[in-house]
Amino acid sequence: MNKKVGIGLVGSQFVSSIHAEAIKTVHDAELVAVMSPTAGHAREFAQKHGIPHHFTEITPMLAMDEIDMIVIGAPNLYHCELTVAAAQAGKHVVVEKPLCMNLAEADLMIEACKKAGVKLMYAEELCFAPKYVRLKALLDEGALGDPVLIKQSEKHDGPHADHFWDVERSGGGVTMDMGCHAIEFFRWMLGRPPIKSVYAQMGTHVHTDKTRGDDNAVIILEFENGVTAVAEESWTKQGGMDDKAEVHGTKGQAYADLLQGNSILTYSTQGVGYAVEKAGHTIGWSFTIYEEIWNYGFPQEFAHFVDCVKNDKQPLVTGEDGKAVLEAVFAAYESAGTGKKVFLPFKTNADKPYKLWKA
Repeated sequence: MNKKVGIGLVGSQFVSSIHAEAIKTVHDAELVAVMSPTAGHAREFAQKHGIPHHFTEITPMLAMDEIDMIVIGAPNLYHCELTVAAAQAGKHVVVEKPLCMNLAEADLMIEACKKAGVKLMYAEELCFAPKYVRLKALLDEGALGDPVLIKQSEKHDGPHADHFWDVERSGGGVTMDMGCHAIEFFRWMLGRPPIKSVYAQMGTHVHTDKTRGDDNAVIILEFENGVTAVAEESWTKQGGMDDKAEVHGTKGQAYADLLQGNSILTYSTQGVGYAVEKAGHTIGWSFTIYEEIWNYGFPQEFAHFVDCVKNDKQPLVTGEDGKAVLEAVFAAYESAGTGKKVFLPFKTNADKPYKLWKA
C-alpha cells in the first residue's frame, strides 16, 4: 500500500478518544471518519479531533473507499455484527477488548475476516506498554531464569461507560472488562502456551446497586508449561488506576508498576485538573501521570496495526488470541459459579459469561 492507511472509528466515548489521540501519532495513518448512533456525538467527536467525516450509521462509512481499517470501540454486544459488516465491506478490523460476547460470535468474526481476506486485530494494549515490553524482554533474555509465577493486577473504581455495568450489554463484570487484559498479558509474556486450568473467586461487594456483574475477582491460571499466573481485578479501588505486574523466576524476579512508577507525586490543596485515569478528587496527595496513553501503549499498538495493514504483516495480537482469552474468561466464570477448577479446552453454549457464574 503506497498511501496512508485510512481509518474509521466506531464509537465516540472514552476509549475512542484514546484511539483517536493514539492514531494521530502514527505517520502512516489518517483518521477519515467516525460513526456513533447517538445524535450529535459523532459530529462533536469529529470536530474535536479534526476528522473530516462523521456518521450515525455504519453502512455509509463502510462504503467509503478512503477507509482501509475500522477500529471498533463500541459496546461489547455490537462487536460481532460490526466486525462481520466491516469484513464484508473489505475493511481490516481492530476490535477493543473483549473480542465479543461469546465463543460462537468469536468464530463468526474470525471466519468472516478470513473469508474476506482482511486482518482481524485484537486491541490488547498491554502487549505494547513500554514498561511491560521491557519486562518481557528481561524474561526472554533469561535474566530471571525460568518463569514460575506471573501476577498482573488492574484496579480502579469502575468503568467509564454505562454499558459496562449492564451484564446484558457487556457480558459480565470486572473479569470480562479487565480480566481479559491479564489473560492475554500472561499468554504474551510466556509465548502463548496453552492454558491448562482456570480457578476463580468473584464477588459483588461495592457496586451492588449498579451491576449484577462481579466488581472484584481473583483468577488463577495454570499453563501447560507449569507456570502459575494470578490476576487480581477490581472495580472497588478508589484514588486512581493501578496497573502492576510481577514475574518470579528461578534466577530472579522483576516488578513493574505501569502508572505510579511513572508519575509525579503531587500535593495540592486546590486539586489537580487531571491527574490520572479514575483519580476522582485530587485534593491532598495524588500521583500525576504524564504521557499517559504512551505509558499504556496505545500509540505503539496502533503504529503496529497500521504497519500490518500497510505492509501486509501478521499482527502481534489476533482474533484467535482474542478468542483464547474469551475461552479463559468463560472458564473463570464457570469456576466462580461452581467453586471448582475448570480445565481447558472449555466449551460452552452460554451466550454471556456472567450466566455461568449466576447459574
